[in-house]
Amino acid sequence: MEYVQAFILGIIQGITEFLPISSTAHLLVFTEAMGWKQLGEKAFVDAIQLGSVFAVILYFWADIRSILTGALAAYQGKDWQREEWKLLVGIAVGSLPALIVGYIFKDALPKSILVIAIASIVMALLLGAAEKFGARQRGFDKLQIRDGLLIGLGQMLALVPGVSRSGSTLTSALFLGLERDTAARFSFLLGIPTLAIVTIYQSLKVFKTMDAFGPLLVGIISAFVFSYLSIAFLMQFLKTKSTWIFVWYRLAFGTALLIASMYKF
Repeated sequence: MEYVQAFILGIIQGITEFLPISSTAHLLVFTEAMGWKQLGEKAFVDAIQLGSVFAVILYFWADIRSILTGALAAYQGKDWQREEWKLLVGIAVGSLPALIVGYIFKDALPKSILVIAIASIVMALLLGAAEKFGARQRGFDKLQIRDGLLIGLGQMLALVPGVSRSGSTLTSALFLGLERDTAARFSFLLGIPTLAIVTIYQSLKVFKTMDAFGPLLVGIISAFVFSYLSIAFLMQFLKTKSTWIFVWYRLAFGTALLIASMYKF
């Protein structure tokens, strides 16, 4: 039964990590509803995120390699205006706020159905505002270092359960006037260092204490497969569609949880 549970949790992690709907929220609500106490613990859920890390690195490997090689060439040639250099610095400075604040307050962040409900509704309204008022005029070649910092500050909001890392960065990018697919692509690239560092840090602690690695391996593989499919879907979807479907989903999800919390779900 543990293997089945791990596989299902990997599916939920994979689908919700990169869609702007919050993986933490869905995993917490699902495990609470199903009563899966052992595999629903934060340690196990954090560990299966390794699959999501592998998936996003694999999907964007060409971009990652291009940025790193271009940034190295820029450094060697002192060409600080080169696009790859600005992207690398933007990603680096954008990763710092969430890492620093997350480390300081890692044990103080509240996790409850009510917090998730409110966060989901608030972020739905912000994403809707970004969709409606964002200019969507800048492509990937127009990104600046300040975009990385500002979107990184938005990513910091994802420390609150229910906000969503991809949702907060995508919302911030749309407010800054980026095109939808550019906003999604950059938000994924920006999220890689933070997601990788946090996941590896948490996973090392889990590997030291877990007796059976079978369910964990199943969860990681499941998360990898469905994370990759989720990224591919969203990148293709945002080329021609808006984010309104996620706005309405988050509003419905948050409202349902708000009602459920009143009845001590």
